[in-house]
Amino acid sequence: MQFIETRGNDGQKPSSVPFSEAILSPSASFGGLYVPKELPTLDREYLEGHLSSHYKTLALDFLEQFGIDIEKEVLVEALKRYDAFDDPSNPVPLSQIEDDCFVSELYHGPTRAFKDMALQPFGYVLSKLAQKRGEHYLIMAATSGDTGPATLETFKDQEGVQVACLYPDGGTSDVQRLQMVTEDASNLKVIGVKGNFDDTQNTLKDLLASDDFKAELEERNIKLSAANSVNFGRIIFQIIYHIHSYLELVRKQSIQMGEKIYLVVPSGNFGNALGAYYAKKAGLPIEKILISSNINNILTDWITKGSYDLTTRTLIQTESPAMDILKSSNVERIMFDKFGAARTKELMEGLAKDGKYQLSTDELALLREDFDASFSDDEECEAVVGEYAKKGYIMDPHTATCMRAYKTLREKDLKTVVYSTAEWTKFSPSVSKSLGHEVKDDVEALKWVSEHAGVSVPPMINGLFEKPVIHSVIVEKESIKGEMLNFL
Repeated sequence: MQFIETRGNDGQKPSSVPFSEAILSPSASFGGLYVPKELPTLDREYLEGHLSSHYKTLALDFLEQFGIDIEKEVLVEALKRYDAFDDPSNPVPLSQIEDDCFVSELYHGPTRAFKDMALQPFGYVLSKLAQKRGEHYLIMAATSGDTGPATLETFKDQEGVQVACLYPDGGTSDVQRLQMVTEDASNLKVIGVKGNFDDTQNTLKDLLASDDFKAELEERNIKLSAANSVNFGRIIFQIIYHIHSYLELVRKQSIQMGEKIYLVVPSGNFGNALGAYYAKKAGLPIEKILISSNINNILTDWITKGSYDLTTRTLIQTESPAMDILKSSNVERIMFDKFGAARTKELMEGLAKDGKYQLSTDELALLREDFDASFSDDEECEAVVGEYAKKGYIMDPHTATCMRAYKTLREKDLKTVVYSTAEWTKFSPSVSKSLGHEVKDDVEALKWVSEHAGVSVPPMINGLFEKPVIHSVIVEKESIKGEMLNFL
């Protein structure tokens, strides 16, 4: 399988690269991204062949169908990372919350967020590639709250890899911050940034594309890669759980094989939604992908109006901080697939130069063939969390944004899968508030929700508050590069 570039080729880079190159060096020509030249086929025969498959079996076969240039034994070992999830026999349980609505719980890994689904195996694969080549890599990650902890967890103490993780100071939950700043492995560096997630992600993408920065790393015999979903190594693992969700519905006899379903995906950087799109394009019977956002609803405007306009917006901090994003990287991969490289380059350059772009009527129609979108503010999400808590189901604020899309956007009477991207424990003060007890302190909120809602707090969350803070650096975005070089 070869990977090509979303903005076309600059004549300096190869016109296509294998999977290993795309994940080790994820920055493509003109600042673009890598995408697969083609996709495996998820036809009825393929799906029926995996009706009784374990998640790891499905994942291994899908990766082999993709034809990636990673040895089978490496993939087998990488997928064993799922054995450390709450239930190794089913790392992604599906819970029914309405007659026609099911929640795919993606958060049962070590950092209690959906990023573990991709980053646990991806980290092992990338580390083994580096070791095989005898190379040393700096892995950069910018996080709005969940990518950071998952990246640090998967790469800690791995040979051939150092990690620099950027997070917006004040822009994550306390639990998310503690998951990062208490990591004590010597190959990890966590840097707080005065700014928001877009500031950290823009810096990461600029450094990935910077010849000067790469030259400074080369002097130290270090190469550069990234763990954000700009890296397709993340996306390939995020396609798999959408297939699994569909098969789970068939196994539960909630749908017949071949019956179409809706997916509702809470979205910030659009990687989870992109995985769903690729699954749909490959043949998974999906009617439409419904995107839910918080009040930073730029994706809603893009999908419903074709407008992507940063000039009229200021990022707002919300109770669902992982979606406090205005520049969603993976939108670019969708536009490449729909409109081609030349138009994608034009649109992305317009965004960089003017802070906005507008899709044509025909382009918007193409986008809406696969997507629809809505958004919810914090007050609505609090009401949703409270409503479902009374029914015995506790969800986090990101998952709560999905329920408006479920209730208002479906045009057909079809079963629906909502993706829950984080455990409630990462946002306990807002969950506690939703249940009628307002408190700012995470420790008190965790205890109160656990007692009053009858849900347990996993030991990896409880233990955070006893660990010493190792990483206390907070810098202006202009100082990030120097801080990374000092670390190296």
